Amino acid sequence: MRGSVYYQSSQLVKQIFIEGAKKQDRVNPNHEHYQMVASYKTMESYRNIWNNFFNYLLEHWKIKDFEKIESVHISSYMDYKIEYYPSKQYLEKISAALGKLEIALKLFSKNIHGVEKDYDFSIRQTILDNARDLKFVANNYHNRAYANPELLISNLQNSLHKLAATIQLEGGSRIEGVALIKPEQLFGIKLDSITNTQKGIIFTKEKGGKAGEVLVSLSTYKELEQYLNQFDKFKINRQAYYNDIKQSSIISNENSEASHGFRWNFAKRRMFEYGKARFKYEECLLQVSYEMKHNRASITTHYLA
Repeated sequence: MRGSVYYQSSQLVKQIFIEGAKKQDRVNPNHEHYQMVASYKTMESYRNIWNNFFNYLLEHWKIKDFEKIESVHISSYMDYKIEYYPSKQYLEKISAALGKLEIALKLFSKNIHGVEKDYDFSIRQTILDNARDLKFVANNYHNRAYANPELLISNLQNSLHKLAATIQLEGGSRIEGVALIKPEQLFGIKLDSITNTQKGIIFTKEKGGKAGEVLVSLSTYKELEQYLNQFDKFKINRQAYYNDIKQSSIISNENSEASHGFRWNFAKRRMFEYGKARFKYEECLLQVSYEMKHNRASITTHYLA
């Protein structure tokens, strides 16, 4: 589809908005108005979220044709929103809007192109459920760093989850940075001038398509390298990873903060390392923000409370 953000969203609205459609018809799988939106106010609310999402994709992923949206873009956008601690109600509205976007895109493909395209944005519900479960919403702010992250990682049941968690803890990567790693992302060894130690370099593309280095210990790097010598990619299931962390948190007597808790531990440790290297606080904050791939240093301050 071609056109501006607002033109494309308007075309998708036409696929799903039926003003005054009856509720019993909208919940009836056999009716032509099934899953449609009947309220102008609701549709306007959803479209505003679509426009925000599309502008996000345009800026961070360079996507101009929104028929090309995939699950990875949904998870990236929702993670992006969660990082700003939205209200529970707003996050639920975002999830609902993205659910309707999935339906609208399917209908557009079918009605305009005559093609049944299988969009799957179900990851939005997984992210929403975990955000609510872990209270990643406004008015529930607290320090999310684990008291003993190493113990929690050792209690994980899946060896791949242990490796993913270690990469997040040592390098500050987001979940999308460890969910899939390919051999070409291993960039070798370099000296970390802040700690004066050799580190392995994993090149990741994370939220908003932001690419950059994730530095890990040599032992972690070699373990990942050995795995990728045997298999064509390192891949974990996001939901299974969350569940494993949740169970390990119980065993380790920790409040489960999902994988994001490891980033909190990273931020605190890395700030200390920069401080020890005699960087001023503002410089520490800027450098750690860069390593965590944050747009603004103010976001990183949340991690340091």
